[in-house]
Formats: sequence, structure tokens, C-alpha cells
Amino acid sequence: MATRRQFVAGATAAGLGLGLGRFPASGQAGKEMEGRAGVGGTRRRPGLQDVPRAPRPLRILILGGTGFLGPSQVDYALARGHTLTLFNRGRTAPDLFPGVETLLGDRAEGDYASLSGRTWDAVIDNSANVAPWVMDSVQVLKDAAGRYLFVSSISAHSDNSVIGQDENGPVFSEADYHEAVASGVSPGAAFGQHKAQAERETFKAFGDRGIVVRPGLIVGPGDRSDRFTYWPVRIDGGGEVLAPGDGTDWAQIVDVRDMGRFMVHLVEQEASGTFNATGPEAPLTMAGMLYGIRAITSTPVTFTWVAADFLREHRVGAWMEMPVWVYPEPQTRGFSAYDCSKAMAAGLTFRPLADTARDTLEWLKAKPEEERTLRTGLAPEKEKTILAAWHARNG
Repeated sequence: MATRRQFVAGATAAGLGLGLGRFPASGQAGKEMEGRAGVGGTRRRPGLQDVPRAPRPLRILILGGTGFLGPSQVDYALARGHTLTLFNRGRTAPDLFPGVETLLGDRAEGDYASLSGRTWDAVIDNSANVAPWVMDSVQVLKDAAGRYLFVSSISAHSDNSVIGQDENGPVFSEADYHEAVASGVSPGAAFGQHKAQAERETFKAFGDRGIVVRPGLIVGPGDRSDRFTYWPVRIDGGGEVLAPGDGTDWAQIVDVRDMGRFMVHLVEQEASGTFNATGPEAPLTMAGMLYGIRAITSTPVTFTWVAADFLREHRVGAWMEMPVWVYPEPQTRGFSAYDCSKAMAAGLTFRPLADTARDTLEWLKAKPEEERTLRTGLAPEKEKTILAAWHARNG
């Protein structure tokens, strides 16, 4: 069965960001499904109509901006009255924000020419999963921006055996990074090493003007990776649902909209330093998560908790086939138990689980039927086979 590091590699290869943490109490939980309003045809979410304007408007450059996390940052920053510039290749949803300036460039080619001669109050770097991109961008922007926020990952931490680690827990070292590169390990397989090295590059260039946010598993409407979406969809489908373990394993997720707000808040506050950022505030178990999702649907459903050893025997993959869950082993017991109290004290808030689950389900159902096939989760026939075997073994 795959180790935790292999979980990270597999998830990254599928476009997933991994992580853990503890979350704070619910923040604003207004409905934020997609809509159109605002100046210049710029996309706005109805739930942001009553967001107060920032005391001091900022000029913010977002590297990326049209993928999964970026739109939540853009929506919230616009609602706060900030002036935004997006920098990307112009390939992912190029028409998403027609009223927002977009500068074109390809980080993989080191092409930052369109940024020349410009200045910003802050930069939010969403798009770098490899350290060399950050090495280049911080050099280009260190004299052109007041502050640089790099979106890292809890996966930068190198030790997941300890429950309740904070930002001071060990991360992959520079030697780990160089060893991975020298050995030809792919960026996906060395995701944590690249993120940790990119953190160091951020602080090397920006010093106390640098901000590093280590999100956990980011979920919610718009998540094309389906890392969490499986559960609202499967539970809404009804019937007997295979649930992993005994329900007591930890689960940690953060809504993309809460994450976007927090990052904009940090640059507004001129914060600095590193923040582990995932939730919720109170510890959440798999049972708590699944029964919480159950509350959003009236479809008749039952949960059958299948022991981890039995799932291992039937070659059920953690994280991808059983989203949000990993096998409870000594080396992974802290995987969903990072201390994120520093981020909470700095302003990270969380909406109710029910809001995230409901909005995610509604978002998926609104898509054309041919686009609703999930990329993660247990295949229906495999689920039926394992449940039948479990019941046969247990009478």
C-alpha cells in the first residue's frame, strides 16, 4: 500500500494539493455560487455583494488567477475594492474576468517580460508547484512589489507522525530538494520538496515582506479534481455507502472561498511569516464529515464502516479512492492534525461544512451531464464487491 509520500505524489500528478490542519469557527457562510454582476461585466458572486470595502485599496498582482483558488481571491479582492492584475498564459478560462487586466507570460519558459516596468503593492503566487518558477519570479518582482504571498502546501512538512505540529514542524530541507532534483525525481513525486524550497526562495528575496500560506486540502465549488466532491455526490446518490475505517480517523478540509479571503486579508494586513491553513477549528472525524454531508440531502442513505485492514486487502487506495482519508499508521497519524491556530488568529475563518457540501453538489449538478464524471472516489462496482465481501465475512 502506498506510503504518505506516494499519496502526495499521486495527488499532485492529478492536479491535487494536499494538506492538513485544524480549523476555526464558521465565518461568513453566504451563498457564493457563480453569477454575473459588477463593473465591466466582471464576474461576481452574489454572496460577496455586502463585503465591506477595504480601508486602503491595493494594487495586487495575482500569478494565475483563473484556475481553482485564483477566482475566489479575485472575487473577494474586487469586492474589497482592490485593483487587480492577472499574470498567466491566457489558456485557462481567459474570459472569466473581462474587466480585469491580464498580462500574458509563461513561467515554464521564464517569460516575465509583460511585468517589466510595473509595480504593485502585493503579489499572490498561486501557480508555482516547482521551485524554479519561484526562484525566477521573486527576482523579477522583489523590487516591484511591496509584499509577496506564496501559496505553498502542508505537504512542505516532512514529518507526518506527530499530531498537532505547527509552522515550526520540520519541512523538507534544501538538501532534500537538491537530492530530488539530482536524482531525476519528477516534480510531482517531489511536491513537498519543491514547495519547501520555494518557501525559502520567497523569504530569501522578500525577507519580512514575504508571506507563506500552507493550505490543506482545498475543496468546494469549482474543484475539477473532485477531491472531496465524491462524498457529497455519493451520499446524495443514496443507498449503502462504503465508509473507510471506523469513523474516528481525522479529516481536514478548507473551502476555497475561505482560503481566498484569508490570503487577500493577509496582504491587506501587511502580514509576514508562515501560516499553516486548513480546518475546521474543532477536530473533525470522518464520521463527523460524512454525517455532516448527509444532512444536506433527503436521499435515503446508510453508511457501512469497513475496517482499514479489510480495505487494504482489497487494494483500496487511500486519498484517491477514499478521498480525504489515509490509512491510520504511525507515520501518517499527524496527516490530518496540523495546528493552524496561528492562521486562525490572523483571520482565517470557516463556513459550515453543510454550506461547502451543498454548494459543491449544486455546482456539479449544474454542469452538463457529460462533464459530471468524477476523477476520484471508489468505482461503483468495486464498492459493491467490497461491501458484499465485508458482509459475507461478518455474517
